[in-house]
Amino acid sequence: MSEFTNVTVVREANVFFNGGVVSRTVIFPDGTKKTLGIMQPGEYTFNTGAPEIMEILSGELDVTLPGSEGWRRFKGGESFEVPANSSFTMKVLSLTDYCCSFLG
Repeated sequence: MSEFTNVTVVREANVFFNGGVVSRTVIFPDGTKKTLGIMQPGEYTFNTGAPEIMEILSGELDVTLPGSEGWRRFKGGESFEVPANSSFTMKVLSLTDYCCSFLG
């Protein structure tokens, strides 16, 4: 899906790691949320409350996920899931455009 219709966009940006990761929150009519954002090259660790699906729209990054050993590479057109109440680390290798869907 290349666009979302009938949604609310929160004007205030979500800014993490001194601007290394910036996103906007999109709220759907049923109350579900997604964030659309950009990540600059660097290493970032995030903590989750709800389970998430990270869709990589463009760019390339390595990720270490809970319960797995080592790094796994993802690039544009790929996605990965993150369980609730966990943390994951990303090594962003090139400017990366993403969509994060919150599942809970």
